[in-house]
Amino acid sequence: MSIRVRAYQDSDAESWDAFCASAHQATFLHTRLFLSYHGNRFQDRSLIIEKDKKWVGIFPAAQSPGNERCIVSHPGLTYGGLLHQGRLRGEQQVSALALIFQHYAEQGYHLLLYKSVPWFYHLTPSQDDVYALFRLGAKRIRCDLSSTIDLQNRRPTSERRKRCLRKALRAGVEIYEGNEYLPQFWPVLSDNLKRKHDAKPVHTLREITLLAQRFPNNIHCVVAILADQVIAGVVLFITPLVVHVQYIGSSTVGYETAALDVVFEHCINKAFQEGKRWFDFGICTENNGMFLNDSLYRFKSEFGGGGTVYEFYEIDLRRIAYES
Repeated sequence: MSIRVRAYQDSDAESWDAFCASAHQATFLHTRLFLSYHGNRFQDRSLIIEKDKKWVGIFPAAQSPGNERCIVSHPGLTYGGLLHQGRLRGEQQVSALALIFQHYAEQGYHLLLYKSVPWFYHLTPSQDDVYALFRLGAKRIRCDLSSTIDLQNRRPTSERRKRCLRKALRAGVEIYEGNEYLPQFWPVLSDNLKRKHDAKPVHTLREITLLAQRFPNNIHCVVAILADQVIAGVVLFITPLVVHVQYIGSSTVGYETAALDVVFEHCINKAFQEGKRWFDFGICTENNGMFLNDSLYRFKSEFGGGGTVYEFYEIDLRRIAYES
């Protein structure tokens, strides 16, 4: 029997999360437990791929909030993608994505934005989807650059980072871990983003607290404290192979004392000790990848990292509908 696709239903939630637990590319971000924090913010259009009535793949997706004719996999996630447990490789992947495209085209959608899962999250190499996208005529429309440390082969830390680490330690900066520090860290983060980028955190304090409660093993807050005050910190998203820096924030005092250097060195060393493979600082690009914040990229890379990319692809579903 050939593969087929069907729409996700609320009754599939438990099976969906169980499938994620064994999928080669999935992280806790793909689970319904995570996606559900969005509430009714998105119109879910996720799909399940079946063969012989058994699940072989899942496709988290929703309608784009800004374009009712566009499907995004997924608008509430950094990455989405077609997730599988090893049964959608090679031509099977091409066939599955072709069916997905055809399904959305028949629903009247014109575009599909596909956010591939960066390869270093994969439990085993699984970039068949990128090949399938090429075969099916998808166009890469965005590429963000991140700095990522291979914890088994870390490049030397720069002399500047070593000096800043010594400076922070001399100042008496201390490191504390625990999601109970989120309420103290969030104003520091919010002020930092407002001051430097005229932006605000993607998650509210209520939302990140809720997610941290749902995923206590995956979401960790680490802060730097001086004179009983949180002066810098990070929020980490932790997956089987990767420790990803989701948020970075520092107060003026934190910058003056180089507090982030102590935070990062602590987090990197702990990730290595816990057997993680990658420490990902997150993207350093703006304007859909067209502008590289080079000073930020240099800062992150000086801890011993190298360049990795987050890729976005677009498929013209009108062409799919016409060819069908």
